[in-house]
Amino acid sequence: MSTKTDEILESLKTLSLLEASELVKQIEEAFGVSAAAPSGVMMAAPAGGGAGAEAVEEQTEFDVVLESFEAAAKIKVLKAVREATSLGLGEAKALVEAAPKVIKEGVSKADGEALKKAIEAVGGKVTLK
Repeated sequence: MSTKTDEILESLKTLSLLEASELVKQIEEAFGVSAAAPSGVMMAAPAGGGAGAEAVEEQTEFDVVLESFEAAAKIKVLKAVREATSLGLGEAKALVEAAPKVIKEGVSKADGEALKKAIEAVGGKVTLK
């Protein structure tokens, strides 16, 4: 976290319940939002017990898939894949030429997006699954 958010969090920890309640009201008015939970949430949940809760969970791990690349950018894509995976030249070349192929499995969304951006910047087409 940033220093600024850490400072804000520490300030919030010192508030009394009354001050915290007033802060919530001010935030709601200033930004036009509501801190109250939506009333129809439980009714909108699908029947089937725990299975519905699992479907609602946000995906936290992603696979980075090299879908394709521009022919002229093959070497640049190969270098980007090698940097991201620490594969040898032959292994990375085989992986790139076998596109569509998973480059990395089980990465965070932030890491996946960063890798996607790096490879797309040099001419590759990448998806997160």
